[in-house]
Amino acid sequence: MPANPLFLTTAIEAVVRAGDLQMAHVGRHMQVDKKGTIDLVTEVDIAVERMFRDLIARRFPDHQVLAEELGGSATVPPGPCWVFDPIDGTTNFAHGLPIFCASLALEIDGVPEVAAVYDPNRRELFTAERGRGAFLNGTPLRVSSAERLVDAMLVTGFPYDVHARVDEIVGLFAAFVGQARAVRRLGSAAIDLCWVAAGRMDGFWETDLKAWDIAGGALIVSEAGGRVTALEGTPFTSRGGDVVASNGRIHDLMLEVIRGFRTKN
Repeated sequence: MPANPLFLTTAIEAVVRAGDLQMAHVGRHMQVDKKGTIDLVTEVDIAVERMFRDLIARRFPDHQVLAEELGGSATVPPGPCWVFDPIDGTTNFAHGLPIFCASLALEIDGVPEVAAVYDPNRRELFTAERGRGAFLNGTPLRVSSAERLVDAMLVTGFPYDVHARVDEIVGLFAAFVGQARAVRRLGSAAIDLCWVAAGRMDGFWETDLKAWDIAGGALIVSEAGGRVTALEGTPFTSRGGDVVASNGRIHDLMLEVIRGFRTKN
């Protein structure tokens, strides 16, 4: 059954409006608070999320919302649920580093149907609809063709409790550094995923994530011809907490590195 075209239109409108709000505050003083030792939230995160919730309440009053700052159902609810990150890359945003975005997915009974991620610094809009492909500013996306880790550029992120798990997190990072052409850390899981979909990165892994970090980007990777699983290689779910995403060709090789590291540690 064709998706409601208003779903994608709404997703695009929401993330572009979010990006406009983000850019309006870049370089200006803003209130920054801590949710944890290194986990930040700004007044802009809150303002963007309120804008989004108001939009959904007006347009789809029977839909649910799960978003980073003001909550929602941690388990998969029945029916439509919008999964939204008002600023993915808040630490970058708060420091003035231009790598952040708004990320959104519409899940229906837990299945992602529509995704939109907007990077306002590069004015790049990534979109996907289940079964209809992924796009960057309207141009179809396709993952890379790298077939070996030594030819691959990988990307990852560190969890907010990294201080307590340095050996584990940096150890796995080092295991990939020892096999890949390069490994990067950008600070935005949604952008990481979109760049895998665009072929700029060949693979991505990260642990301890929330649904709003990865729901949109994971669908975009899949619709660009990539592969997305949990770290164990089991089926991916947005609420599973971890992800491996790749061009598909190097996916099993990435899983082998992860298994090998965990076996030794």
